[in-house]
Amino acid sequence: MSEYHLKTPISEEEIRKLRVKDIIYISGTVITARDQAHRRAVEYKEKNKEIPVKFEGNVLYHCGPIALKRNNKWMIVAAGPTTSTRMEYIEHKFIEYFKPRVIVGKGGMKEKTLDALARYGAVYTIFPGGLGALAAKSIKKVVKVEWLDLGTPEAMWVLEVEEFGPLIVTMDTHGQSIHKEIKTKTLENLNQIISNL
Repeated sequence: MSEYHLKTPISEEEIRKLRVKDIIYISGTVITARDQAHRRAVEYKEKNKEIPVKFEGNVLYHCGPIALKRNNKWMIVAAGPTTSTRMEYIEHKFIEYFKPRVIVGKGGMKEKTLDALARYGAVYTIFPGGLGALAAKSIKKVVKVEWLDLGTPEAMWVLEVEEFGPLIVTMDTHGQSIHKEIKTKTLENLNQIISNL
């Protein structure tokens, strides 16, 4: 287990050095996107339309932040992670099309995403749950917000962050997934319990 402090844009080479259980902190650009933003971005790409943000080399955060506008300026009050499995059906395409290097979320993802991480050079990380206010403290400013017509939580927020973390790598480019390991171990334990009844 190692600790890394990464600055965006992050290279594929940097990402392929990471392993599950490593801890990373990010400085630079983090972009939020949930279900609707994922869906629209993929649709745009498949229609050869540009999206208004650049994910390549940056961080994709599964998050619907709580934002307030004061004196014509946006502030993020809380920025806790959203459950990532909601995006599993489309995440592999998103990674292929837009090449984010780090994905931040909650709860882990499955095989299609794991395969895409290995193929295109990205890692999935978790931000500790219940710490949305702590996450917001790492946000230095809202650079811009796009697709606000989707609603505040579903819009894409481009955030400038400093030492955003701790983020724990739970899925890496080497086919390792802590979530998969836990599921396998849980099923083994359950089968053992049932066989002992």
